[in-house]
Amino acid sequence: MDYGKKAILFFLVLSSLYSYSQEKKRIDIVDAEEGVYNEKIIANAQRLIGDVILKHNDALMYCDSAYFYTNTNEVDAFGNVHINQGDSIHLYAHQVNYNGNRSLARSFGNVRLQTDKATLYSDTLDYNLKTKVGYYDDNGKIVDSTNVLTSVIGRFFVDQDMAYFYKDVKGEGEDYELYSDTMAYNVETGRIFIESPTTIRDSSNILYAKDGWYDSQTGHAFLTKDPVVFNDNQQLKGNIVEYYKETGEGYATGDVEIYDLKNRMVVFGETANYNDISKTAVVTDSAILILYSEGDSLYLHADTLRMVPDTVDNEKIVKAYWGVRFWRVDIQGLCDSLCYFSKDSVVQLYTDPILWSEERQLLADYIEMKSNAEKADEVRLINNAFIISKHDSIMYDQIKGKNMIGYIRDNELFKIDVDGNGQTLYYAREESKEDETAPEEIDNEELTEEGEVKVEGSKPEELIGLNRAESSKISIRFKDGKINKIALISNPEGTLKPIPQIVEPDRKLSGFIWKEELRPVSKDDIFRREK
Repeated sequence: MDYGKKAILFFLVLSSLYSYSQEKKRIDIVDAEEGVYNEKIIANAQRLIGDVILKHNDALMYCDSAYFYTNTNEVDAFGNVHINQGDSIHLYAHQVNYNGNRSLARSFGNVRLQTDKATLYSDTLDYNLKTKVGYYDDNGKIVDSTNVLTSVIGRFFVDQDMAYFYKDVKGEGEDYELYSDTMAYNVETGRIFIESPTTIRDSSNILYAKDGWYDSQTGHAFLTKDPVVFNDNQQLKGNIVEYYKETGEGYATGDVEIYDLKNRMVVFGETANYNDISKTAVVTDSAILILYSEGDSLYLHADTLRMVPDTVDNEKIVKAYWGVRFWRVDIQGLCDSLCYFSKDSVVQLYTDPILWSEERQLLADYIEMKSNAEKADEVRLINNAFIISKHDSIMYDQIKGKNMIGYIRDNELFKIDVDGNGQTLYYAREESKEDETAPEEIDNEELTEEGEVKVEGSKPEELIGLNRAESSKISIRFKDGKINKIALISNPEGTLKPIPQIVEPDRKLSGFIWKEELRPVSKDDIFRREK
């Protein structure tokens, strides 16, 4: 063998010996009151009794007694076992089997692994002093200054300040409880990392998610997979939900849903900001409000939806801004902005509002709808009120005035009161002689007979003319969706023009405008924007 090969062989031998000495460093006996060696009892073992102290690498082991196996570099320690690693990590147990070659302590009985930040408790624990990782698989818990976290299986990476929990995971702090199957925990920051379906109950809400994190010290949550935040009154969903418990603020993005369970409403959108303390929320981007009722639900879209609490507990005010469009089977509308009050089911429409119901169109500077439980629902048209009912492409009944109140029963308009500058234009029909019955009185109110005009019965035969009437106050009754009776209450004036004498200007009151093309035709049509 030449000199070069001998040098290489010598180097490899030295390297392997050095590596062996590093990895297989022997356990040293530091102290014991008594040492006994008896092969008849245990072969290759030295028994140490009384205040035993052993040393291995940077760790000291204390116990009442021990067996030291010289050939395998192992120790079985008994009674008040304490391993002190670097003065910062302490392992306590009734019994420990320590393998010096693997730097592995297998501990049994009231095990406690303690660092300066947290303590792990279990009945059995494997702790690797080289990697500084503790393992348990038969129930354990980690406790720090603010939390108690338990699970069937656990891993504690001391150097990384990270603990991992598996199966029947439960977390408890001063203001929360947590239930999960898999999660991680940073003992330095107090942050819990969600890795499976997890439920967190804090002092005001329940949080659920399959991914994300929760700061156990501040209540700050960032939930990223199927997240839900809810309480007895409302529920929030989104693709991502962020929640700050200290301020009550929260943010949600992507397929946002806010359910108000008490007030029977739900809001959808792509972005939401909310505050759990002030009970406010703002939803934008494809925002939709759905108001549920025993009949048909109302679907409303606007650029921005804002929900704020009313002065009455648990009641809400919903404010819709910019480009409001809504649809329900029996009524549709649009305006620039709108307010909805859950307390008394009042809807207020601002800036160029329009309502449609069946063949009617309602216009005014301001419109208010109110649902009444024990009496007729109301529609108030304030300033420049104008109601148009379409017969066909050229024939429209029209009612115009300063202000109007419409009364609705069973989703049917049955009465309108006009207050100020009242005008009507309607197509009169000849009555059948078989029905001379006057329409029934509504709400026990008697109309003034002055200027009263009976328009039609239940069996019309033919058009007889176009009736134009004016009065400062007018009361109009409807039957089967058509004008049935008109009372011109103050200073009435009226003319009836036969059909052959009607010219085009006669057919419309001043300010007439028919906007059927703007009308939402379905719940999906509320997103349509006119150019």
